[in-house]
Amino acid sequence: MRRRTGRLRTAAAAALFALGATLLAPPPTAAAAAAPQDANDYCQGQCGDILPPGATGNATLVEILGNKLFGTHPEHSTDQLAPYGALASGYQSLTDDTLGSFFNDASFGVPADQAGKVTTPRNDVTITRDKKTGVPHIKGTTRYGTEFGAGYAAGQDRLWLMDLFRHIGRGELTSFAGGALANQGLEQQFWPQAPYTEDDLQAQVERIRDTNGERGKLAMQDAQAYVDGINAYREQSKNGRYFPGEYVLTGHVDAITNAGEIKPFKLTDLIALASVVGGLFGNGGGGEVPSALALLSAQQKYGVEKGTEVWESFRERDDPEAAKTLHDGSSFPYAVKPAKAKGVALPDRGSVTPEPLVFDRTGAATVKSGTQPRDPVKAPKKYKKLEGLFKDGVLPKGSFDPTQHRGMSNALLVSGKHTASGHPVAVFGPQTGYFAPQLLMLQEIQGPGISARGASFAGVGMYVQLGRGQDYSWSATSAGQDITDTFAVELCNADGSTPTKDSASYRYRGACVPMEKLERTNSWKPTIADPTAAGSYRMQVFRTKYGTVTHRATLDGKPVAYTAQRSTYRHEADSIIGFQMLNDPSYVRDAKSFQQAAEHIGYAFNWFYADSRDIAYYNSGLNPVRNPDVDPSLPVKADDAYEWKDYDPETNTTEYTPSAQHPQSVNQDYYISWNNKQAKDYDSAGYGNGSVHRGNLLDDRVRALTKDGGVTRASLTRAMSEAAVTDLRGEDVLPELLRVVNSEPVTDPKLKTAVQQLEAWRKDGAQRRETAAGSHTYTHPDAVRLMDAWWPLMTEAVFKPGLGGDLYDALRANLGIDESPSAGHGPTGAHAGSAFQYGWWSYADKDLRAVLGDKVAGPLSRQYCGNGELSACRDTLLTTLQQASGKTAEQVYPGDDSCKAGDQWCADAIIHRTVGGLTHATISWQNRPTYQQVVEFPAHR
Repeated sequence: MRRRTGRLRTAAAAALFALGATLLAPPPTAAAAAAPQDANDYCQGQCGDILPPGATGNATLVEILGNKLFGTHPEHSTDQLAPYGALASGYQSLTDDTLGSFFNDASFGVPADQAGKVTTPRNDVTITRDKKTGVPHIKGTTRYGTEFGAGYAAGQDRLWLMDLFRHIGRGELTSFAGGALANQGLEQQFWPQAPYTEDDLQAQVERIRDTNGERGKLAMQDAQAYVDGINAYREQSKNGRYFPGEYVLTGHVDAITNAGEIKPFKLTDLIALASVVGGLFGNGGGGEVPSALALLSAQQKYGVEKGTEVWESFRERDDPEAAKTLHDGSSFPYAVKPAKAKGVALPDRGSVTPEPLVFDRTGAATVKSGTQPRDPVKAPKKYKKLEGLFKDGVLPKGSFDPTQHRGMSNALLVSGKHTASGHPVAVFGPQTGYFAPQLLMLQEIQGPGISARGASFAGVGMYVQLGRGQDYSWSATSAGQDITDTFAVELCNADGSTPTKDSASYRYRGACVPMEKLERTNSWKPTIADPTAAGSYRMQVFRTKYGTVTHRATLDGKPVAYTAQRSTYRHEADSIIGFQMLNDPSYVRDAKSFQQAAEHIGYAFNWFYADSRDIAYYNSGLNPVRNPDVDPSLPVKADDAYEWKDYDPETNTTEYTPSAQHPQSVNQDYYISWNNKQAKDYDSAGYGNGSVHRGNLLDDRVRALTKDGGVTRASLTRAMSEAAVTDLRGEDVLPELLRVVNSEPVTDPKLKTAVQQLEAWRKDGAQRRETAAGSHTYTHPDAVRLMDAWWPLMTEAVFKPGLGGDLYDALRANLGIDESPSAGHGPTGAHAGSAFQYGWWSYADKDLRAVLGDKVAGPLSRQYCGNGELSACRDTLLTTLQQASGKTAEQVYPGDDSCKAGDQWCADAIIHRTVGGLTHATISWQNRPTYQQVVEFPAHR
């Protein structure tokens, strides 16, 4: 093996020599001149942030090969990974003075002794990168120059990533980057959500420009300048041969002759990018068909009345025990259950079929599972010496699973009344996953009407989207409230013949109208990065005036199509106005103006704000006004009476709930958010907002801090960090499990040992934390293994007998039972960091407390564990614990491409998913925002 590796390295080194210096790093740039820090910075050194793995996200071919062969990295491409990862074990001794070991100084400007490289792409803008992190600080003297500089810096740091995502948004990734399964999965995930034509994309550009007054015109001018900056870097890097090496690996540019093209960017690319970002993080609702199937299954087992009660208890629409961001009792009714629902469109049992997406598979596209056949011989002969280095492609199998981003992000804010300084403290950020390069990029933008530092999604970074202004900071969490409904449209045939489920016309306001068929045909050939055999396939989506078709069924024997109607459809980029306001120091001056800016963001987000005086919260989103008799949790008949109020299908606009009806607050004692319920009576659309939610991990800790008073940046960061390494099941459900188990003495020696291990772990905080930094061993490894093995066994044994197999499976289709860090089958997938967002923790907690005789507000409709008998429940728990204790580490942690079987630490660990040619080191698990700020403003304008 060693000699073979050596031969491979020698061959690759020879290949590098043959390529010559064609793709070296960009020409050296001058050191920045000494400059004082910005006088408009009111944080006075008390703002910090971090975003791993590093600022640099582009790599030339030489740098990519160096990474593959020798583990080297371009400067600043991975330097934030170590301090970010170190917090998992270093938080316990954290003080305000040591925050700088884990977070970077987020002050405006670059101190003279930290000024690094400087680029001047135009005479009206300068991009200065600090020595420590390489973050671009963009300073312009004109508005156009400032935005041009932002685009140029984006090209420097994320050109390849932006190109990938504009193709993902158009459903054309495989044609661009190869036919690997990961690529197919990406375009099949995103394009059906926003299957836009070029006319659709251009219409969004024009709508923003023409319907938002001066701000709309300015936004599109800024966007054009941003695109111009990207294109300037694109052209210069191509001519100078320092463009990202992935263009060579995917066959777009010849490394030796430089022949080929990196296609120019245009405004519609930004719309395509925005549609991907919106689909990832700002969506909400939908899923009414699986929910309806669960209801039907419950009604079939228990009868209509009792079955509906069972379903409602698992739905937990407005659970009184749910952790809420607004915990002061304020009510914001939205998407509430009507007293008697009308227009419900439950399908006939057994009639539902998902709408097919993929057709006409040829070649490698015919493979539907497993590893695709590869033929390295077909790779271009002049690159044959590189054979084997890119056997997994630029986007390896499993590198990026979009379903892992159905929520995420967290926020902790404490009012100045409860802090040591008297000024608010905030620790917050988006939990956007871990990628190489990162989907977000850090930047500071200073120019006429713009003054901000923070993170922006690559390709739509003309403004900072999450970060800080001169005397305030803001962040967001995914809210997930219901902005997507499912309608049942009656199918018909234009010729009057009897329709079937396959019919391509539907009834709209009395007329039989054809569906619009949208298609994408993708084909690919072998490349260096993806020597997959050539293949092609076609994607097809039908669009109606009630949205895109997702399922077909019969309703009372008549064929129908179920469609998904999303309020942000065709409006993903409209939110640019809100972000423009957040970056404008003349607009945002206090909590109220911040909330007014957030109103202009159509995505379903929870927005948080802190300055030296106030903390504030606002829930954004285009919340449609519905008929009050409609149940938003279930499919609705496509009838005039049940449409959104004043709905216009040509523009996908409707009447939206006014801002006063959105959850909001200023100066509550504290705020927490981890994708939990926003407020009383506000329906977050999905299942699982009950008595146990990962939001409790934050709420319990911040409430205790606030009660004690004297909160500091360090103490609030410690609270976040402790929650980030805590097993939610171990903290909030294990106590009840052990109470049941210990209701009688445990006599079996093996079980007694297991119970003692779990009890010791619980008393020690139920954490998944290393014994010491770098030890790769947890403090209670056996208890963690027991919990991971026991939970799925216990959950099935408790609930499946009472629910029956069909209903149990139908409910699991709406909410997975487990999402521990190593549960690769869960919504986030393996090695993703984010965990414990989705699971049956609340159901188990309520059921166990009921069996124990505790008071349970909002209980399940019946008891499941042992049919409510404590002794029988105990027998179930002990039987499954016995089964769990018999599982080896290799069985619990079966291993994957990154970890050997039985490696508990590695099974949990965070691995950056590659969306380019570079790979990065693995770090210990922590359930924490990807980009994170720690702020405390001592002054205000």
